[in-house]
Amino acid sequence: MIRKNLLGAMFVGLTLAAMPSVAVAAEVVSTASDQSSVAITIYNDNLALVKDARQVRLARDANRLAWREVSAQMRPETAMLRNLSNPVGFRLLEQNFDFDLLTPAKLLEKYVGREVDVIRLNPATGAETRETATVLATNGGVVLKFADRIETGVPGRLAFSGVPDTLRDKPTLVILLSNPSAGLQNLELSYLTGGLSWRADYVAELNATDDRLDLNAWVTLTNRSGAAYPDARLQLVAGDLNRVRDDQPIPREVMAMATKVADAAGMQQESLFEYHLYTLQRPTTLAENQTKQVALMSAGQVPVKKEFLLEGAPYYYSGQHGELGKKIKVGVFVEFDNKGEGLGIPLPKGVIRLYKKDSQGNAQFVGEDRIDHTPKNETVRLKLGEAFDLTADRKQTAFQKLAGSSRYNYEFESAYEIVLKNAKSEAVTVIVREPMPGDWTMVSESQPHTKAASGTAEWQVKVPAEGKTTLSYRVRVRY
Repeated sequence: MIRKNLLGAMFVGLTLAAMPSVAVAAEVVSTASDQSSVAITIYNDNLALVKDARQVRLARDANRLAWREVSAQMRPETAMLRNLSNPVGFRLLEQNFDFDLLTPAKLLEKYVGREVDVIRLNPATGAETRETATVLATNGGVVLKFADRIETGVPGRLAFSGVPDTLRDKPTLVILLSNPSAGLQNLELSYLTGGLSWRADYVAELNATDDRLDLNAWVTLTNRSGAAYPDARLQLVAGDLNRVRDDQPIPREVMAMATKVADAAGMQQESLFEYHLYTLQRPTTLAENQTKQVALMSAGQVPVKKEFLLEGAPYYYSGQHGELGKKIKVGVFVEFDNKGEGLGIPLPKGVIRLYKKDSQGNAQFVGEDRIDHTPKNETVRLKLGEAFDLTADRKQTAFQKLAGSSRYNYEFESAYEIVLKNAKSEAVTVIVREPMPGDWTMVSESQPHTKAASGTAEWQVKVPAEGKTTLSYRVRVRY
């Protein structure tokens, strides 16, 4: 095996060493005008797979192909060029990713140690004079060496003899290849790139009684890759992919975004490995530095359950505390099942924003929460905020250490009182959820609890309109 690898490496080395003697035709330039199709698969984590198909006329044998208008954030080590017309005998010999874009500053930097023409204009006569200078440095300013002096700054216009090959006006992948036959070839370049991302945004509206909602989901696409993708076939992958991270990622400049909302178009969903794939049913254009939205799904009259929740903390039960809080806020939650008409599909992670109409019919924002990737038939639970008209006063009314001489055999008994107050004009039910540490036993209580989990006691406490209800209990815990 070692001998085979060594022979392979020697063959590649000999092939590359022989390249200067191979006659290579003039550089073949391919632009977006050669594009026959482009397909993009975008993942959640600022990653996309681009498949760019073009028709390019190549010479036989050695060709130097400049594939322009690729992503500026291309990962060149992932690039793969295929000849779909004549794959037999088609070989890639070398590739270079030229992302150093042509600017006046870059051009001047490339001319360090070389000569430029300095052109000055006489403001009195209007005559121009031309003088040759050597660029000595461009760090923090320009240093020019003339025949009899050295000057800093740019004393006039600079004229350059040409543009270095490594400077391009647009990101370009330059490929040295061997092609079996001359003529028009159907080529496909695929590569991974950063700068393309998507997220799911959900908008829901609650009805007047808070037991139904209408839900619409949008896919928000953002293109900061430095390239445009016209009429692209678009697919989105939802799921958590494992990726190898660079030890020291290179920071990239963040570009400004423009916003555009597209016409609604449904997306078809299917399974892909352990992820889910969403396919837009029509081509769409992703312009450079653009954010676009397309419709993902829509569901109406989804049954909703609203819940008021007061939750405690485990530390209450291991020490003496007295007052544990006055006017404690009660959380407001809503939940619905991902099933039924319009739902029942895997929901990508994103933010759900809820609205409700006021007495004048105007939709008002009432809260938002983030959801993770949610399979079909699972429950979506959202925290919208804290109830304004519901508060609680909590205190410890008794505490006693029953046993224990080390931190592994303590036994405590403590009692608590929770006063729930309701300023609403209608009665409500508040769930009081208490996390109980260690082994616990309920000694007494003003109303029966349920054991929501091995370490959780839960009460459903009814609080009358403009009234209050007191929940009291005593518990024994062992550590």
